[in-house]
Amino acid sequence: MFKKNKLMIFLFFILLISPFLFGIINLSNKGDEEPKKISLILKTQNGEYWKNVRMGAEVAAKEFNVKVDFNAPNDETDIDGQVALVNAAIERKTDALILAPSDCNELVSATEKAISKKIPVLVIDSKLNTNKISSYITTNNVKAGKMAGEKLVSTSGLSSRIAIINFVKDESNNRERENGLMSIISKYPKIKVAYKEYVSPDSESASVLTKKLVLGDDKINSIIALNYISSIGVAKAIDEMGLSGKIKVITFDNTPEEIEFLEKGVIQATVTQSPFGIGYLAVKYAVLNLQGKKIPKYVDTGLVVIDRNNMYLPQNQKILFPFTQ
Repeated sequence: MFKKNKLMIFLFFILLISPFLFGIINLSNKGDEEPKKISLILKTQNGEYWKNVRMGAEVAAKEFNVKVDFNAPNDETDIDGQVALVNAAIERKTDALILAPSDCNELVSATEKAISKKIPVLVIDSKLNTNKISSYITTNNVKAGKMAGEKLVSTSGLSSRIAIINFVKDESNNRERENGLMSIISKYPKIKVAYKEYVSPDSESASVLTKKLVLGDDKINSIIALNYISSIGVAKAIDEMGLSGKIKVITFDNTPEEIEFLEKGVIQATVTQSPFGIGYLAVKYAVLNLQGKKIPKYVDTGLVVIDRNNMYLPQNQKILFPFTQ
């Protein structure tokens, strides 16, 4: 009788603790699950802008316990290289794809192929002409162009002769920034666009062009550069020629070179995006999407115009130096 009672007590004890045992086992199994794999394909891994995008993505990857695989062609204009990287990600059966397309049309086919394979795709930085993507995370580039135009007007005055230096003529970001800029400039008939050119994907070509313009007969007194590569080249040329402040310079982004030129007065203002935020949010929303949660179709990561008067404000220091926060 005594042994029977002991057996009954033992069985009762097992039933009592079994939910906790199963819970521990489940938690252990959950911890052993392989992290989700996300492929992030950039336009290039060169340049501070893309390094900041990657930095934001890496922070999010650690926070959300996912593995992010970074790839990019060496040159932003290597569209075929990007297509090949998308196809390779499909072959690896990546769980999600984040893409910064170098061309709004040429990457559509490969992207839609990934989506057909049940791989969710999030697009960052530049537009892609398909409505099948899960989310688009970027800067409002038309607004960015308008902000640059407004700063140009307030800095250079209403009777300026300006040069516009852009990069990759048919790339959507550059086209939208230029459209936004011109929508502001067109309001002021005395502001003359004396020169407009698209430079090669290196700062040296922008530097050579700037020197040619300043020494030419167009009497340029203001230059606006619409991406970080051309911005560095323009500022470098103006600095080397000793024309800081005499030729007004408005730029894009916040590379270390641009920040230094801003402090020296070579650059009067720079329209600054949040590449760190773009990378972080892309990974965050990719994870939420994989978890079956609803994510926004469009995310505007914001803009700020930074000059020597506001660059030391705490909120702007966080934008200029996200890696120190």
